[in-house]
Amino acid sequence: MSAKGGEGDKTPAPVPAQAPARPAVDAFLRQLAAMPTARPASGGGRLIFAMDATASREPSWDRACQLQGEMFEATAALGGLAVQLVFYRGFSECKASRWLTAGAQLHRAMRAVSCVGGETQIARVLAHALRVAKEGRVDALVFVGDAMEEPRDELAALAGELGLLGVPVFIFHEGNDPVAARAFEEIAQLTRGAYCPFDAASAEQLRALLGAVAAYAAGGRRALGDYGRRAGGAALMLARQLNPPG
Repeated sequence: MSAKGGEGDKTPAPVPAQAPARPAVDAFLRQLAAMPTARPASGGGRLIFAMDATASREPSWDRACQLQGEMFEATAALGGLAVQLVFYRGFSECKASRWLTAGAQLHRAMRAVSCVGGETQIARVLAHALRVAKEGRVDALVFVGDAMEEPRDELAALAGELGLLGVPVFIFHEGNDPVAARAFEEIAQLTRGAYCPFDAASAEQLRALLGAVAAYAAGGRRALGDYGRRAGGAALMLARQLNPPG
């Protein structure tokens, strides 16, 4: 089943594959170290919300549908938020919705997606975010997944390019796959984003974290810090990870 971004929306367009370059990870880290540590947004945020929709994610998909509304609620006073849903599943299927500006729209788009077995396509997600960022502003990329079955250097190359464009990747890792954890942490590091594991018992934690990322996308690191102090808990930890003291 295809996702639809609300009533009357067209079927999301397939995300094309892209063969990335493979520059060294340490070179990207040196370049990223010279980047500004804050890039506040204005006029509302633009966030790509990417999700693994392969079969292993099926038990978690409905829960994620219920939690995503926090992203819009957290940005109401900051100028709002536009979200593009990206998902992959099945055999080489990776699609992106139009930009959605209300929680109900994103909820409908996600509810229209059924999980299908297949391998991960994280490289296509990162390549898509890179193309969108080159065409216009992208304030953050959120990725929710539980596995990684791709070459790490390919993902690192794409993550490094996103980092150079100032697009942080926030990865929420369900489960405890150590291979995925290493790759996800590296992507977060290269983009100056953040990595956070979660499980089925931490739904409220994920809700707060999604709100924190949305606050960052709409208002920059200061807005993230403000949200973290208000929400406390995991949101505050995420704010501190992205804004280390000193």
